[in-house]
Amino acid sequence: MSKLLRWLLFGVIGLLLIVALVALIYVPRAARASFPQIDGQVQLAGLDGPVDIYRDSMGIPHIYGSSEHDIFLAQGYVHAQDRFWQMDFQRHAGSGRLSELLGSNTLDTDVFLRTMGWERVAGEELQNLDARTLTILEAYAEGVNAYLAEHTGVDAGLEYLFLNLLNRGYEPEAWTPLNTLTWAKAMAWDLKDNMETEIERAILLREFSPEQINDLYPSYPEDHPFIVPDFASQPVDGEAVFPQERLLTSSDLASLLDIATARFASLDALFGSTPEAGLGSNSWVVSGKLSASGAPLMANDPHLGASMPSIWYQNGLHCVPVGPNCRLDVTGVSFVGAPGVVIGHNQRIAWGFTNMGPDVMDLYVIKVNPDNPYQYEMNGEWVDMQILEEQIRVAGKENVALPVRVTQFGPIISDSYGPLEEFGELAGIQVPENYAVALRWTALEPSNILGAVLDFNFAQNWDEFREATRGFVVPSQNLIYADVDGNIGYQMPGNIPIRSAGDGRYPSPGWTDEYAWQGYIPFEELPFSLNPESGYIITANNAVVSTDYPYLIADSWDYGYRAQRILDLVQEIGSGFTVADYERMQADSVNLGAIKILPALMDLDMADDLADVRALLDGWNGQQTVDSAAAALFNAYWKQLLAATFHDDLPEDYWPGSSSRWYVVIANLQTQPQNTWWDDRATIDSVEERDDILGAAFAAAVNDLRNQLGDDPSAWAWGELHTITFEHQVMSSFPLIDRVFNRGPFSVSGGGSIVNATGWDPASDGYAVQSLPSKRTIMDLSNWQNSLQIHTTGQSGHPNHPHYIDMAPIWAEVGNIPMNWDFAAIQADAEGYLQLLPE
Repeated sequence: MSKLLRWLLFGVIGLLLIVALVALIYVPRAARASFPQIDGQVQLAGLDGPVDIYRDSMGIPHIYGSSEHDIFLAQGYVHAQDRFWQMDFQRHAGSGRLSELLGSNTLDTDVFLRTMGWERVAGEELQNLDARTLTILEAYAEGVNAYLAEHTGVDAGLEYLFLNLLNRGYEPEAWTPLNTLTWAKAMAWDLKDNMETEIERAILLREFSPEQINDLYPSYPEDHPFIVPDFASQPVDGEAVFPQERLLTSSDLASLLDIATARFASLDALFGSTPEAGLGSNSWVVSGKLSASGAPLMANDPHLGASMPSIWYQNGLHCVPVGPNCRLDVTGVSFVGAPGVVIGHNQRIAWGFTNMGPDVMDLYVIKVNPDNPYQYEMNGEWVDMQILEEQIRVAGKENVALPVRVTQFGPIISDSYGPLEEFGELAGIQVPENYAVALRWTALEPSNILGAVLDFNFAQNWDEFREATRGFVVPSQNLIYADVDGNIGYQMPGNIPIRSAGDGRYPSPGWTDEYAWQGYIPFEELPFSLNPESGYIITANNAVVSTDYPYLIADSWDYGYRAQRILDLVQEIGSGFTVADYERMQADSVNLGAIKILPALMDLDMADDLADVRALLDGWNGQQTVDSAAAALFNAYWKQLLAATFHDDLPEDYWPGSSSRWYVVIANLQTQPQNTWWDDRATIDSVEERDDILGAAFAAAVNDLRNQLGDDPSAWAWGELHTITFEHQVMSSFPLIDRVFNRGPFSVSGGGSIVNATGWDPASDGYAVQSLPSKRTIMDLSNWQNSLQIHTTGQSGHPNHPHYIDMAPIWAEVGNIPMNWDFAAIQADAEGYLQLLPE
């Protein structure tokens, strides 16, 4: 090496050492600059009186004030103290304005978001808001802006230090009520229906027969639980509402649907959604006749994608005193950027959610006028589209003009494409010369979901709670309820379309109103239950009602393994339920899907060395604990079995993932040893059957585990494979910088289709967690102070803060922390006391 090169190398190394030294010294100091003040006094403009904020030992704020206005203002202030970067990112994402924050790399995502028009719809909602909700939103925004008035740049979050590399000179704008309403659309997307499944099913029709498609999308098992098994309802007109199947199943639609899939996938990546994971939740409640205390017990754990920081923020909001002029007395989890408590309890009632997953999104094929791209055919005539002009600001570059075309079925989410060559022959309808695809979705219609959530905060009984659910139209959730008077209940809310034709499974003709929605299922006809005779209610994204229900809600559900396991545990315990019983239930890691499919493997003849390893599964009870060798072996086998069975047949984008559907698919196929799905297309000279594939998959699994975990099967452990790393939504994309923000890995028990639902993707390279219980809550209505709660990371969004990641080790071990309610307990546990005073 020449002397010059050596000196250059030394110079580069020295420069890197200096940069590293500066980073080691400066970054921690910059991080500390954003840590919140939790003691002393702060004067804020807009307050009517003093507000006391006690932060407990986990950094959870409990806010006490004499007016609802002041409490919501203070909530906005503490949200901004702990999580302003998250709030800023979320409002840009929800409104399709990421490019003005992060530059041109996010332009395609912004184009799709602006096309759908989340912010446009939120603007309509803002204009329609009732005075109470608007007043609350404005108070919350006052609190956020009071924080921003004193904190800019790194003082608001360490992310702004690194953001300068992408967008020098960026300054956050003031918070507005519109920012809050827009983020609600993003949550509706995260919890949307089965649109990806519908598109997947339609695309696969170009290669597979309807019978083969049915193999891949089996019916909900009749022996698995329904949420409201005996719900009786009659349609208003007295006739069952089951539309005819849709016509647009031509393989020529595949290119159009591929485009839609790509659009959807970009948003799923942005918001951390994993559709194949079947995002859902668990919740159950038992009445006082089954509990040891004589009062109801409720559990709830929503399953979402992992994020850093957590999507949830715990807080308590309390009027002092509680009375007609100040009614707020509530605790639970909130979304930063929005006032109130989303899931929790007040002094009289408790409530929880699980995703219901109705079919509320439809695609329509639009005939576009070849001579005028701003017209489309409707009932034999060309009609004008509504044209909306959007301007997308891009950091460091010129604005991008975006004309958005809107039809009566919704915005056009694709470009126009050429004719559907085979469509006329298959459907008997005139072939469109130019076509595009439009999306109709209930979330693109104005509603007041925030008003409904705030109504939950104030509700005092079942009637008030149920009335509040009328406004909870999207995303439609399974809502469970309990109160201190001993009542338990369930309500399915939402705008669920009634279709005049078609069943939601395939795209519909958009050149006629014959396929338009006729309206929504009347609220009075939606399933509900109050004080069922069984004494319990269980929801885990399973089917709400049987096929006897006269309306179409959805054609696919979670397949009910979690619901069945919860039901088994409820029936096993029987009575005398305690909080400790609920803790054990939430930690339960039994894989019922595994137990059902394993007998075929256990009966298989195989070589002695493989049979010795298989012995790990003898008598295995299905518990997937972190130290379980059997769990490691089964999941490696499951991964290889799905690959050996389907990777040769299905496009890579549709390889089996973590959905519970695949347990039903494999269980059904195992009863058909010669089914063609077992044949490996790569072997031309032979036709494989079930046992060939099972044996090959097991051998591959054993080989994989030996390479990863060593040659001693008894030392294998599921937790060495199954881990979660919490990654920052933006900063994890940058090498070295990601280490400042990301945390993990943490070993966890559980898995997909398990009560402890730490889902992983069998189509991925490893076993890393992709969806998880985003928080766990147990609420004891005999004594609120006995309640427990935990979310995934910590209260703080500031790296290196003591509460940035302090919940994660507890969460990973399925532990909990007190859900403090009593003022004496909050004072005793307080690590900080901050008083906000009128300026």
